[in-house]
Amino acid sequence: MSVLFVNDLTSIDFSYLHNQRGLLGESLSLGIRLSGSLDEQGMVLDFADVKRQVKQIVDEHFDHKLIVPARSARLRTDKWDNRIELKFSWGDNMQLKHISPTGAVCLLDAKDVTPETLASAIAEMLQKRLPENVSKIEITLSEEMIEESSYQYSHGLKHHTGNCQRIAHGHRSRIVIYRDGTRAIDLEQEWADRWDDIYIGSLEDLADASDECHHYAWSSSQGNFELTLPAVCCDLINADSTVENIAEHIATQLKSSYPNSSFEVHAYEGMDKGAIAIS
Repeated sequence: MSVLFVNDLTSIDFSYLHNQRGLLGESLSLGIRLSGSLDEQGMVLDFADVKRQVKQIVDEHFDHKLIVPARSARLRTDKWDNRIELKFSWGDNMQLKHISPTGAVCLLDAKDVTPETLASAIAEMLQKRLPENVSKIEITLSEEMIEESSYQYSHGLKHHTGNCQRIAHGHRSRIVIYRDGTRAIDLEQEWADRWDDIYIGSLEDLADASDECHHYAWSSSQGNFELTLPAVCCDLINADSTVENIAEHIATQLKSSYPNSSFEVHAYEGMDKGAIAIS
């Protein structure tokens, strides 16, 4: 028996439903161990095949989706044609409604979405796809070690040609702010607190709004999407919520609050990627 491992093989960006906190964005690094007998090449599996096949399966079934605890008592689902409607409740009478093509949702056979339950689902799916000499698959999912301030946000990009157009996917993201050339730890924490567990919506996509709830809706190449959330869980920007526009929004807001200072904002979109805006 031999064991092949790949650390940090890929990352997964998604949103999920949490039984106490509601809609959360998340970014996790994926590592893998494959146990098995050696094939005719003297390998458990070629590294190139590991990376290609695992990433393909993870991207297809889990990445940039809304991952849902299908066995949660707080969830109600309804399916028709190629559509799915989710209703989810949490906290003190907080409720979400999500309507989308079925491909935008991953129904996880669990009461809670955790790194462990998600890793188990990924390993089970991979076991069906990889060669027979691979007898055991172990998946590890880990959060990025972040020393700076960070927040978890969900969003959707209706103009995106790929899976970012899905109305509820998200990221765990760092934020770094320089004020007059010096790190502004207090402002970083202020924005991290403001946007923790947030849905960042565009004014253009707000179909209906009240003091109690926001309803977002759009049509894109993958189909029609709708999302209704408590207003307290949302923040609006006057543009699509690309990471470039998010960085620009923060920089503009900071300049408005402190007109005599200059700012450089590093906004991350998940792990090791993002945008910089200067004001």
